[in-house]
Amino acid sequence: MNAIRTAAVIGGGIAGPVAALALRKAGIDATVYEAYQDTADGVGGTLMVAPNGLAALKIVGIDLDPVGQPIQGMVMTDWRGKRLGEFGGVPGLPPSRVMWRGELYQAVRERVAKLGVPTVYGKRLVGAEETPVGVTARFADGTEASADILIGADGIRSVVRPLIDPSAPGPQYTGLLGFGAFSKAEVPGARSDTMYFAFGKQAFLGYWPVPDGGTAWFCNLTQEKFVTAAETWATPRAEWMRILREKFAEDIPGRDLLFGTETDDLLTFGGMEILPSVPHWHRGRMVLVGDSAHAPSSSSGQGASLAAESAIQLARCLRDLPDVGSAFTAFEGLRRERVEKVAAQAAKTNNQKSMGPLATTLMSLLMPLASRTFMKPERLVGWTHRYRIDWDEPVTVGAGD
Repeated sequence: MNAIRTAAVIGGGIAGPVAALALRKAGIDATVYEAYQDTADGVGGTLMVAPNGLAALKIVGIDLDPVGQPIQGMVMTDWRGKRLGEFGGVPGLPPSRVMWRGELYQAVRERVAKLGVPTVYGKRLVGAEETPVGVTARFADGTEASADILIGADGIRSVVRPLIDPSAPGPQYTGLLGFGAFSKAEVPGARSDTMYFAFGKQAFLGYWPVPDGGTAWFCNLTQEKFVTAAETWATPRAEWMRILREKFAEDIPGRDLLFGTETDDLLTFGGMEILPSVPHWHRGRMVLVGDSAHAPSSSSGQGASLAAESAIQLARCLRDLPDVGSAFTAFEGLRRERVEKVAAQAAKTNNQKSMGPLATTLMSLLMPLASRTFMKPERLVGWTHRYRIDWDEPVTVGAGD
């Protein structure tokens, strides 16, 4: 049995609270420290939780079956609305669920509150000091908190990551800006259990019908210069809407979805970022989990799912291995290859989103054949979606090697 009894979890988004829940299940007391002064209800856009993520969250008592909208398959179209390919779900697995980030956050927070896992707000980490028996976190308000270990679950701009490795890479811009909204327009023949991906003449757009009427959509525009979400807010929504409507003016159904969208409903997310491979996930008594260690593009549809998996695997390793070093090493061994494979696949998807007109036309010619032959759900995402964690199986030294 591990001697670890307490953990300070930095970050109160998704990965941090899930890690705290898993640690509680493993017999380790964890406190979550969140930089912001309040909860993040209603913050963020939409995301998808895949079958592997749904299964991981159920291990810590979070059931998302009542949350969001089930997505059974995907359809790809060109700018004319011509269907290029259709893919169902992986046989035998439940559907993925698309939801607002706030809905996932609320489900996680309710579980944390029910189990009495402490969450302290207004604690922005500025440093940490290790001793042979523990680690002390220092916060911007002058307070400190000590625990046996410190877990960095503080996102793609992690403060913990450079504490572990001062030369660690930071976020990398993908060359794409993200937008999204709800449109009153409906796409004839579109099914509410299907996600549609339209490769337009000038930009990429994804959408799905909402059961109560209307259509939710998101899109990506190529832009050389990176801008933050806050910087995009400095441009009036009406100007962004003008740009988007111009980009999709010849696309079906993009033009109709954009004109069916109220300007005030437009969400701007700024530049889409990924995290390059992080050489060191842990040092001493500090370790990274979730987006602070691995943040694939949102194109992967796996960000939240991978974060939940990693949080639970970390808890298993800390539960079963005799010292911090072996636990952290086993955790990285169980996770690194998988998350980097997902990231590489998502990077290819990003390249498709930023294709020019010629490449898009070529893809429209090749995709129907590909979808009938080698592009099958089992081959494309079966290895990702079928992943399951056996909570009760003991972790041994060298796991994942």
